[in-house]
Amino acid sequence: MQNEDAGVSAHSAFCTPHSTFSFYPSLPPPIPLEMVTFDEHPCPYLPGRMARDRAFWADRFPAGLYEKFEDSAFRRSGHVVYQPVCKGCRQCVPIRVPVNRFQPSKSQRRSLRKNSDLQIEVGPPIATPEKFSLYQKYTADWHGAKPKETSEDFESFLYQSPVETLEFSYRDSAGQLLAVGICDFEPKSLSSVYFYFDPAHAARGLGTFSVVYELAYAKQRHLPHYYLGYFVAGCASMRYKSNFHPYELLGTDGVWRESSASSV
Repeated sequence: MQNEDAGVSAHSAFCTPHSTFSFYPSLPPPIPLEMVTFDEHPCPYLPGRMARDRAFWADRFPAGLYEKFEDSAFRRSGHVVYQPVCKGCRQCVPIRVPVNRFQPSKSQRRSLRKNSDLQIEVGPPIATPEKFSLYQKYTADWHGAKPKETSEDFESFLYQSPVETLEFSYRDSAGQLLAVGICDFEPKSLSSVYFYFDPAHAARGLGTFSVVYELAYAKQRHLPHYYLGYFVAGCASMRYKSNFHPYELLGTDGVWRESSASSV
């Protein structure tokens, strides 16, 4: 293990709106803690590159602390909270949408109309055989992954959390489960964790619909920000995240800035 200390000297960089300072290997965590730095592995986003993460295990976060980790370029997978620290690469850029300023585009409004028949349930995440079956279908048919995860893996990945988490279940008029979204609910934000759906209903644009719906849910609860995880400009599967305007990107100096692309 190596000790990663946030340090007092970093404070001025966080408070300088136009700072060109860049933390290396990445932003420090908001509190001093020990993390494990893993070995390099093939990058899941950019072919031909190697990736590396540092991480720690979190049993439980007090309300509001995980937001500070997200504002330091961390994300979570189950109870594991991680951050990319890839050598010579800073392509994994955290992205968020200021909720009150979001305006759906024409295509996003069409998605709302197309899915107006859906029944949506919001509540605590509960893993069921029905959801696991949908998840397996999604990973196999949409991502071409060979089914190897067990129901225990599924629960550990999506249904165990150190923060307050919500599940959005989307069903058609006949009650068939079409999609599930997992979001972390914090005092000042809603953060998308994962979304899986039935590829047979891809024409509905369920991914777009879920983001617009979750943004509306956050607005109703007066949450300032909606986090979308990492944005990787060179990764086709990440491009949809820049379709929700305006959006902000987290700089390597720890400052959120509205992207110029979001005003186009």
